[in-house]
Amino acid sequence: MILKQTTSGGKQASCLLLSILLLCWLLISCSSSSSLYDKTESQFTGKALFNDKVKIRHAKGFTIDYYDHYKVVKILSPFEKSTDTMSYVLLQRGTPRPKEFAENQVIEIPIRSLVVMSSLHIGLVGFLEAEDILTGMGNLKYVSSPKVIERIKSGKIAEVGKDQGINEELLITMRPDLMMAIGSPVSKINRYQSLRQAGIPVMINSEWIETTPLARAEWVKLMGALLNKEELVNRKFQVVEEQYNRLAGLAKKAKSKPSVITGMNSKDSWFVPNGNSYVSKFLQDAGGSYHWINTKSTGSLPLSFEAVYPVALKADYWLNVSITNVKSRENILSKDIRYADFESFKSGQIYSYNKRFNSNGANDYWESGAVNPDKVLADLIRILHPELLPDHDLVYYKKIN
Repeated sequence: MILKQTTSGGKQASCLLLSILLLCWLLISCSSSSSLYDKTESQFTGKALFNDKVKIRHAKGFTIDYYDHYKVVKILSPFEKSTDTMSYVLLQRGTPRPKEFAENQVIEIPIRSLVVMSSLHIGLVGFLEAEDILTGMGNLKYVSSPKVIERIKSGKIAEVGKDQGINEELLITMRPDLMMAIGSPVSKINRYQSLRQAGIPVMINSEWIETTPLARAEWVKLMGALLNKEELVNRKFQVVEEQYNRLAGLAKKAKSKPSVITGMNSKDSWFVPNGNSYVSKFLQDAGGSYHWINTKSTGSLPLSFEAVYPVALKADYWLNVSITNVKSRENILSKDIRYADFESFKSGQIYSYNKRFNSNGANDYWESGAVNPDKVLADLIRILHPELLPDHDLVYYKKIN
C-alpha cells in the first residue's frame, strides 16, 4: 500500500499505518518464531550442515565464518570513513538460533526472496543464475538483465523506492527474506530501523570500498553464502580469477605502455580514478600508463578541466568517456570544443563502456561487468594492445567514431 503524504494529516495517517503494521508483524513473528524454535530445537541433530565453504582471497570488506548450522557474516567498515563492523547470522532454515548471537540480525538461508538497491546486486544474483529470488528493487527502470526485465514485466518484482523515498509499508507487507542496501554515507543503518523491527533483515553491501576488480567481484561469494551455493560460486569465481590473472600476465608482455585518460568534465569537475581505485588497477593490469597512479586514495579525484587538460593533450587513449551514452565525436565536441585538441581525439582512440547500454538507460557494465572483470580486462587489453588479443570482440566497450 502506497500512501500520498501531501498533508500533515496524510503523514500522520501513514505513520499510524506503519505503526499498526509493525505491531501486527511483531506479534505474528514473536508467536511464530517461538513455536519454530521449540519445534526445531529437537529436529537439529548437531551435525555440520555446510560441506562447502567459501574462502575470501581478494575482498577486504567482509568475512564469513562457518558453524554447524549457521554462518556469521561480518561487513567491515560498511560506511565511508567508518570503523564499525556489522554482523549477521545466516541461519539454516529449520534450525535453532544460536544464543551467543542474540543481538545480531538473523537471515534465514537459503534466502527465497530478495529486495536489492543497486544494479550490482542484480549482477550478483545473475552470476549464480538466481534471478527468481528477486521480488523487489529500488528502481525498476535501470535494469539490463533480460531475465530480471521479464520478471518485472510479469509483475513479480515490485518497486520499493530508494534513499529517503523507501516505501516501508510496502516492504513490510512483502516480507522479503532480505533487503540488500548500499553501504554509503547517505545510507546509515538507522534509516532501516523500522524494517529491522518488523523482522526484515537489512544487509549492507559495501563492495565499492574494494580497490581491485577481483576484490569487487568477490562479493558474489557473499551471495553464494546467502543461497547455500558455495560450491557453485567457488567453481565459477575460480574461472574468472584464473582468466583475469592469465590476461594480466599477458599484458605484462606488451612492449609499450600507452598513456590513458578517463572520464569527462561535468559541472566544472573532472573526476579521475585515484591511484588505489579498482579502475586504476584495471588500467595497470591492461598494460596502460596512468598519470594519477601515485595518488594514494580510493574512489575518484575531482579535478578542474584545466588540471586535466595538459595530461589529456598527450594521452594516447581516452577511455570511459562518459557515464551517459555518448555516441559520436560530435556529441563530445558539443560539450566542449577543447576536446578536439586531445591527441586521442585526433587519432580516434576514444572508447566508452556503453556497448551494452539499453533503451531504458541501463548499462550492463555496472551489472554483469562488475562480476566478470576478466571480460572487462580483455576489452581493455584489446583496445590498448590489439596485437595481444587479435580475435577478441569487445563485450562492454565500444569505439566512439
